Amino acid sequence: MRFILGSGSPRRRELLAQLGIVPDAILPPDINEDPIKAELPRPYCARLAREKALAVQAEPDDIVLCADTTVALGRRILGKPANAGEAARFLTDLGGRRHQVITAVAVRRGDRIWTRESVSAVKMKRLSDAELNAYLASNEWDGKAGGYAIQGIASAFIPWISGSFTGIVGLPLAETTALLTAAGYPVWTQK
Repeated sequence: MRFILGSGSPRRRELLAQLGIVPDAILPPDINEDPIKAELPRPYCARLAREKALAVQAEPDDIVLCADTTVALGRRILGKPANAGEAARFLTDLGGRRHQVITAVAVRRGDRIWTRESVSAVKMKRLSDAELNAYLASNEWDGKAGGYAIQGIASAFIPWISGSFTGIVGLPLAETTALLTAAGYPVWTQK
């Protein structure tokens, strides 16, 4: 049995390392992440995690872990911004409002798939022009759902959260541990 992380995210590797889990292989799948017309954020996120898990090549006894994180402002999906201009729009739209961060996790072993979603509420303060420009210049927004990383510089912009901090970062550890245990991965034993 190999443990395969179907993600290139260094944050997901770091979060797994907190549990003492080191993947045997890292195989990020290449799937289309565009939302389907009128798709809502939570089903969208769950669909992507599941599709990623199915796309990873693995042996029948291997355990594959995939996840997807989406920022939702109401019914609107704020994915990874294409450029600094889109990141600025996302951050401006999020300013002074609560939004949801959804992370869906899918674990596959053979033909079985276990899934869970973590939904957290986050409030971002309104950013001044200086804060916004400094954040954009940091490039921390690049590759981050909603255009920000709560574990980085943007933590200074988040006065309140309700939910899973690790889920907001990109891998809810309580849910992930439950899924890995259900799939037969020895989370709590020496590896």
